[in-house]
Amino acid sequence: MLTRKQLDLLEFIHKRLQRDGVPPSFDEMKEALDLRSKSGIHRLITALEERGFIRRLAHRARAIEIVKLPEAMESGETFVPRVIDGDKRAAPAAAMPVGGSGATDLPVMGRIAAGVPIAAISEVQNHVAVPGSMLSGKGHHYALEVKGDSMIDVGINDGDIVVIRETSTADNGDIVVALVEDQEATLKRFRQQGNTIALEAANPAYETRLYRDDQVKVQGRLVGLIRSY
Repeated sequence: MLTRKQLDLLEFIHKRLQRDGVPPSFDEMKEALDLRSKSGIHRLITALEERGFIRRLAHRARAIEIVKLPEAMESGETFVPRVIDGDKRAAPAAAMPVGGSGATDLPVMGRIAAGVPIAAISEVQNHVAVPGSMLSGKGHHYALEVKGDSMIDVGINDGDIVVIRETSTADNGDIVVALVEDQEATLKRFRQQGNTIALEAANPAYETRLYRDDQVKVQGRLVGLIRSY
């Protein structure tokens, strides 16, 4: 599933390729999507490439090839992204006790990136039973499937299921679902100093990313992990 911004960028590139035969520049993309910096375009381009919608051709400036289009663009449907707001009153899907087992049936809301940010929270894909002891305190919980390896040093591997408690706040050192610039969500360790928020990976192959505090929204905090073997 693509975010609204990803779909807008893909549509803009597609129209320019059809009209001019060459893709737009990053400056033109930034202006078309009303973004404040080209770093946001870089993230969107990377996300589209990872999902197989575009391909960047090596050693050629502005060389972007569209590999496929989403069904929503081909059919003319309206795309409506769904993102869970932290500390919301209603759960995305009711967490139901599993009779007598002490487990709780949680909705798996999609994938979360432990690496380059991807769209994380969309719609219920399935459910997973988790021990009641894994659910920390009050509040709504949901589960996400991990994609990527940037958190492997804290034991979170590609394909694992993380259990998240919805919250809009976090303490330094918490592992959180962070929404960056209302576009991309990622699973990282949270640290804040003044007006700067650092999203830290737990893998030396990935750099810590720094943002202004108004660019990051906490969507939830990690409270449990279900290993995938």
